This record gives sequence, C-alpha cells and structure tokens, in this order.
Amino acid sequence: MKPLRKPLTWFALAIGTLAAVQGCIPVIVGGTGMAVAMASDRRSSGAYVEDESIEWKASRWISEKLGDRVHVNTTAFNRKLLLTGEAFNEESRAEAERIARTVDNVKEVVNELRVAPTSSLSARSNDSYISSKVKARFVDQKDFRIQHVKVTTEAGTVHLLGLVTEKEGNAATEVARTTSGVQKVIRVFEYISEEEARRIDKAVTTSDTTTQETTSR
Repeated sequence: MKPLRKPLTWFALAIGTLAAVQGCIPVIVGGTGMAVAMASDRRSSGAYVEDESIEWKASRWISEKLGDRVHVNTTAFNRKLLLTGEAFNEESRAEAERIARTVDNVKEVVNELRVAPTSSLSARSNDSYISSKVKARFVDQKDFRIQHVKVTTEAGTVHLLGLVTEKEGNAATEVARTTSGVQKVIRVFEYISEEEARRIDKAVTTSDTTTQETTSR
C-alpha cells in the first residue's frame, strides 16, 4: 500500500472535482485545515476524500430508502464503512447493510446497528461527550498519534477505526476502555505491520515538509 501525497493544490482540485462528479456533495473546506488533516493521515489522500463521500452517500441512501425505520450513523475509514445506531427490526437492519454495500468504493461494511428504539437527543449528546473525553485522553499518551485513530460512540459503546499497528491498537483500546462512561469498546481497526507504519509515517513527514514549503512561497 503506497499512500498518495500531493501539495495543497491537488487536495483542492480533488475535492472540487469530487463534488461535481458525485452530485455536489456538501464538503466543507476550512482553509488549509482539511489539507493539513489529510497530509497527516495514514490514508492516501484519495482514500481520505473517498471516505467523506462514502459516509455522505451511505447516510443519504439509507435515509431515503428506509426513512424512520432506522437511525443510522455512518463512519468510514480507508473505505471500511461502520454503521451504528438503531433499526426498527432485523429486516431494516439487514436492508441498511445491503444498501451500504452498494455505495461506490466501499470494501467492507461493519454493521453495528442495534434493533432498538431510536435514541434520544440526550443519549446522543452523552455519546458525543464520551467521544470527546476519549479523544482528549488520546492527546496525553505517546504510544500512538491521535490522528491515526477515529472515534465514534453509540449507546456508550466506543468504536475505534484507523490504520494502526497491533501495539497502537491495543494502546488506543486501553485508553478508551478506561475512560469514564464507556461501557464497551469495539475495534474496527485495519492492522498494518510496524515496518509498514514506519514507511507510511516517513512518507507523511516528507509530504508535510513539501506542503509547508509550497504554502510559504
């Protein structure tokens, strides 16, 4: 796996092109913020943009076809799509997964939808709070980089995604597991070797330096 790293101009062009091709996907670009996030990510820049598209399309298609029979959250990382939330019954749960699998560029769907009543706004707010606490604790440790792990919480269950080594995944899991309010941790990681992680991180560092030189001119 060889990550594609390009200057900021490539990022802007890719996002603009994707929006036009995919039906004007509402991508919000916060100046160089998104470009910096892409450059520091282990995913290729193409996968990063595709993940944004996958999340948006999966959420829209499921909502259009199933309506209030499901409340679904879509989280994608390196083309692996996680579904969380609630479904009215097993049939709706299975249908949501089937729809998700038809989204372009999805290589795997992890269906963690629960057959349960739709969660309340207070429950969702609490889940967001738990995610923020986990992310805050990630900052204080040195066993992995916070930008390499994506966090989403549903009904007190924390789901962790990312392109990580086994050691990094275990460290992130331990931090999440010991965070107050967390009831369970589900790992949706894609594991890579230590050697592969070093190779990708070296490429990212080189890209960051190139980007900084480009933007300073």
